Amino acid sequence: MQKLAEKDETKKEALDNFLEIAKKHGTPVFIVDHERIRQNYREFREALPRVQAYFAVKSNSDPEIVKTLYKAGASFDVASFPEFMIAYENIKDMPEKERQDWIWDKIIYANTIKRQETLEELDKYKPLVTYDNSEELKKIKKHAPHAGLVLRIRVPNTGSMVELSSKFGAHPGEAVDLILEAFSMGLVVEGISFHVGSQCNNFENYMQALQLSASILKESESRGHKINILDIGGGFPVKYNSKSKSFKTLARKLNAEIDRLFPKTIEILAEPGRFMVANAATLVAKVIGKAVRDEKPCYYIDDGVYHTFSGIIFDHCTYPIKAFKEGELKVSAVFGPTCDALDTISIAEELPDLDIGDLVYAENIGAYSHASSTYFNGFPPAKVVHINRQK
Repeated sequence: MQKLAEKDETKKEALDNFLEIAKKHGTPVFIVDHERIRQNYREFREALPRVQAYFAVKSNSDPEIVKTLYKAGASFDVASFPEFMIAYENIKDMPEKERQDWIWDKIIYANTIKRQETLEELDKYKPLVTYDNSEELKKIKKHAPHAGLVLRIRVPNTGSMVELSSKFGAHPGEAVDLILEAFSMGLVVEGISFHVGSQCNNFENYMQALQLSASILKESESRGHKINILDIGGGFPVKYNSKSKSFKTLARKLNAEIDRLFPKTIEILAEPGRFMVANAATLVAKVIGKAVRDEKPCYYIDDGVYHTFSGIIFDHCTYPIKAFKEGELKVSAVFGPTCDALDTISIAEELPDLDIGDLVYAENIGAYSHASSTYFNGFPPAKVVHINRQK
């Protein structure tokens, strides 16, 4: 009972803080809690001690988040040259030699398809880059011959919120041939990688992917090329709701299978994005209009699916809207501010009677949300406020 009361008091303090922030900065406001980010990083490393975390910058590319994770010890998974530079800027004060070593250990360019111009820009940094087909190998050979390569293979994505295998990954049966092809071109394959799909609730995906990877590594070594890196991708589940599986349960399974299949000498990395930032941000918005349609209360707020709630469209995610005020709950609809019917946040939200000017909030909205905000209809993205940063 005491722990429950302490938890309720902590929640109340947080909500009071959010109200003060909204009062000071206006709405909509996207509040990022850096202590929660640090906690998530620590939890990941403690649960998976053999795995280095390469934060997927695309999940939230705010430079302040990158800085916090860099200071905590994280590495970075980038998928564009601008993302690469966001990570690179964190080390601008290092001597050149140390910076080059840092790039090799701390950044992987994990987009398997890259523009020629991007490869030319990347080549001088000698980064790790992924590939999954012969045409990409030809581009890398011509435009970034100094890069280290990681072959991405296709693995099952069944049961994941966002499926990725239809767009990326070489068929496992072609993997060793693609490794041999790269070496025959004078390139060096440093590792193989896979991704089981975002927000994976089917842990068997990981088990099958690890077994496939072990077989490919064994065959590659038998053909004269030992691979030193295994990238197990992302997909680590976040506790959005009761249907979300336990990360700790997954970690136990991963540790056991990794120890069974792979020698201690292999370097293992992962690309958590959602896991690091999803629960580290809260969106506070204001009711700017209300109506009753078909006997249902309808509220219009100053943020929507073209902005922080973009994850509803792009990430197949839902973000329950909650009110700061109390009262009898009624099933209500919540819409964003734009002149587009697509800008619908929820048609079945339980809310008290709200007035124009009242504030509402959404939790667990830190991943694949604000990063996709637009200026559609002339509405700007939510202002970002960072709390609990360290100097």
